[in-house]
Amino acid sequence: MMQLAKKVPFEDPQVLMLVRGCYILSNVLILALHLWTQLKINQKKGMSRAPTIPTNTNHNPDMTTLKYVEPAPMGSTEEPKPVTTTNMDYDKGQLRQSIRSQLMGVGMMGVMHLYMKYTNPLLIQSIIPLKGALESNLVKIHVFGKPATGDLARPFKAGGGFMSAGQPKSDKASIESAEKNWRGGVKEE
Repeated sequence: MMQLAKKVPFEDPQVLMLVRGCYILSNVLILALHLWTQLKINQKKGMSRAPTIPTNTNHNPDMTTLKYVEPAPMGSTEEPKPVTTTNMDYDKGQLRQSIRSQLMGVGMMGVMHLYMKYTNPLLIQSIIPLKGALESNLVKIHVFGKPATGDLARPFKAGGGFMSAGQPKSDKASIESAEKNWRGGVKEE
C-alpha cells in the first residue's frame, strides 16, 4: 500500500478529492458496521426477555456471567483488576472501545491531512481500518454468526503491540488471586 500511495498523483485535485471521498466512505462503512453490530447485540438482549417458563438455567449465552482478570496498565504499579460482567456487557464495552479508537483515528488523520497537509496516509487509512473492522471478533460473532469459541472466546486476546499491557486471564487461579488482592474490596482498618 505504501508503494501504491507513492505512485498516486495527489497533486491532481480530482485525484485528491477521489481519495478523500474513499476515506470518508471507508469511515462511514466502518461506522455502519459498528452500528449494525450494536443492533445485533441489542437484538440478542431482546430475545432474552421473551416470555418463557421460569427456570434457574440461563438459555441466552449473551447473559452468562464472564469473569476475567484485566491486566494492569503498562508501567503502572497497580495490581491486575478482577472483572465480573456478562458477555453482552463485555461486547458492548469492546464495541465502545472500538468506536472510540476509530474516532481518534479520524481525528488524527484530520489533523495530519488538514493541518500538516499529508495526503499519502489518506489512501492507506481508507483500507486498513476497514479491513480491521471486518476482521474484528465482535463482527465475526454478531454479524457473520461464528460461534464464540477458540480465538473468539471471551475475553478476547489483545493484539500484540508495542503498548499492549498483556492478555486478560480467565483461569480460576488468576481470578481468585486478583479478587483476593484487589484493593477495590472492603477496607480493613
